Amino acid sequence: MLLIISIDADQSKLFGQNKYNFDDFGLISIMYHRFDENKYPSTNIQMDVFKKQLEIIENEGIKFIHPKNFKKSLRENKKDRKILLTIDDGLLSFYNNAWPILKKKEIPFILFVNTREVGSFSYMNWDQILELHKSNNVEIGNHSHSHEYLVDESPDLIKKDILTSMEIFEKKLGKNSDFFSYPFGEYSTEFKKIIKDLGFLFAFGQHSGVIDETKDLWELPRFPINEKYGEISRFNTLMKTLPFKYKDISPEDRYLMQAKNPPKVIVKFHDNIKNLQQINCFSNEGNKWRNSKILFIEKNTLEIEIAEKFVGERGRINCSLKESNGFWRWLGVQYVISER
Repeated sequence: MLLIISIDADQSKLFGQNKYNFDDFGLISIMYHRFDENKYPSTNIQMDVFKKQLEIIENEGIKFIHPKNFKKSLRENKKDRKILLTIDDGLLSFYNNAWPILKKKEIPFILFVNTREVGSFSYMNWDQILELHKSNNVEIGNHSHSHEYLVDESPDLIKKDILTSMEIFEKKLGKNSDFFSYPFGEYSTEFKKIIKDLGFLFAFGQHSGVIDETKDLWELPRFPINEKYGEISRFNTLMKTLPFKYKDISPEDRYLMQAKNPPKVIVKFHDNIKNLQQINCFSNEGNKWRNSKILFIEKNTLEIEIAEKFVGERGRINCSLKESNGFWRWLGVQYVISER
């Protein structure tokens, strides 16, 4: 059941952080690509919808977090509702349509740029990126050089691609970013290690969930926003998601070989989650979303039984737990499915 609560804007601004009794709201991170490019509904958001989404965030009293305060925001003021805005690819439609609004409202965000495409058709050029880079509210994040399916490549090729982007960042912007976004949100244990070893402090995927201090800083979740998954009723629901704190998820490697497909998925949650027995999990096993059978191995350890193989490029699992006042704890897991 979905409960949507309509809130007076002035009341929300006045009571936004304190009217709900949760110890930790975590940090919601949302991701966009295209703006008013209707030919690409899977990565596009219409501008009238985007403006309404910004209004919802403001009316709910949710604070936009500046990237420079990202790690600090996970440790402090946990009873504040917070959000991080990210945009992938550096497309021209973002610069023409969304950037003027964000600039006027002084909303901070991360723009993740894949360096090979800069200046090509429909992409921002370096002059435009430098304009944003000079703004106090913008972080230009690294999104690889080629934006290919790097997770399928050898470690040497992955490292070469990322080093190329880092060299271009140093030349064009004077420094590389602390933030990385995996192309297509896909990563493996090896890919993650390369990103860590190259000095990135944070890396984002495209699996859904709410960030908190227990999350791995090199596999951070985001809610992708597009025409299908950005309509207003769903967006209202996303703004009322809470962190689902866990200690461990196995299999740890998110790159899944066929010999281990379907995986035996086990989640060990933190001890203080109330009503954990009421959790629901869904997966797209067999290329069809369905309610997954769950089994508690221990009080806070859950096995999600995946009966059929994941097919296609990605296997997804989403778990939710209903809280009060229309809020939900949310956990998303994504596996990249190897052809081998």
